[in-house]
Formats: sequence, structure tokens, C-alpha cells
Amino acid sequence: MSTIPMTAQGAERLREELHHLKTVDRPRVILAIAEARAHGDLKENAEYHAAREQQGFIEGRLSDLEGQLSQAQVIDVTKMEPTGRVVFGTTVDLVDDETGQKVTYQIVGDLEADISKSRISISSPIARALIGKEEGDTVVVKAPVGDKEYEILAVHYI
Repeated sequence: MSTIPMTAQGAERLREELHHLKTVDRPRVILAIAEARAHGDLKENAEYHAAREQQGFIEGRLSDLEGQLSQAQVIDVTKMEPTGRVVFGTTVDLVDDETGQKVTYQIVGDLEADISKSRISISSPIARALIGKEEGDTVVVKAPVGDKEYEILAVHYI
């Protein structure tokens, strides 16, 4: 069984979702099933079938979350010595050498990646190019649209 790298914040988000599913969503759907059963004939009871479908989704998600958390290798970057080197969990300020555009990314596990929140997967081309580099270094990212160069402005251990 392999481990899944995950930031401390990512693991906490999964634990919160797991808790919400167990304490709010699961009891609500169990109650909905009981109410639908009280209405009689289950073959033609749309409320019952909808509630059972929702229960299946919740149970599947619970299983997924528990599996992910059991395999998680939680890495808390705030407890690391800030050396200026890019490692898993760090937040990196970059500038595109060609356009001058500044961007900030946090390098996270595959399960946590969300580009809309500037969290990029450790397995993405840009993260692979950044790992091990230091502030002031220029990195070349091999992307499908061609090579892009970025300068590392800062590395944050937050």
C-alpha cells in the first residue's frame, strides 16, 4: 500500500468533510429513508429511491475519504526549517520571464490540487520543475505549449 502525500491543511479539509458526512448528511438521509418508507409502497416511491441513491453516494464518499486519510502521509511545511528551497507544501512566488506576470502556487498532493485556488499537484510539470530549486533560480517548465521560463521570487513555508 503506497502513501499519498498531503498537506496538513488538505488532511484537515478531508477530516472536516468526513465529520460533516457522518454527523449531518448521513443522519439526514437515514431520516429521509424512514419517512419515505412510512408512505407505503416502495416500488413507486420516488422519495425513497432518491434517498437511497443519496445514501449510496454518501457511503461511497465516506469510504473514499477514509481510504485517502488512512494512506495519507501528512506533511506540515510550517514545522520545516525555512531554507528557501522549494519542497512539497511550500508556496512559491514566480515571475514569467517572458511576460513579467507574477503568479503564486502552493505545491500540494494530487487529491488537493485546485488551480482556481492556486494549489498545483506535485505531479504537474511546473511543480516537478520547481522541486529542489531555490529563491532566485530560473526554472524551465516543459509544457505542452512549449517551454516556459520562470524566476523564483520567494518560497514561503506557510
